Amino acid sequence: MKGISFVTNEKNEKIAVQIDLKAIEKHHEAIEDLLDGIIAESRKDEEKIPLSKVISKLKKSGKL
Repeated sequence: MKGISFVTNEKNEKIAVQIDLKAIEKHHEAIEDLLDGIIAESRKDEEKIPLSKVISKLKKSGKL
């Protein structure tokens, strides 16, 4: 895909992705979806907080 480059190590193994945001502008929704998935996967083992507790904390802090 134009605008996507892979960074490789000395063994020519792909270790990172470099994204030219201007070149892939028309695909921004797909990229956002990909990043959302990566973030969700990285947080899967974090403690879960019930929505009611989050809402309560936001109300107490005056943010809601």
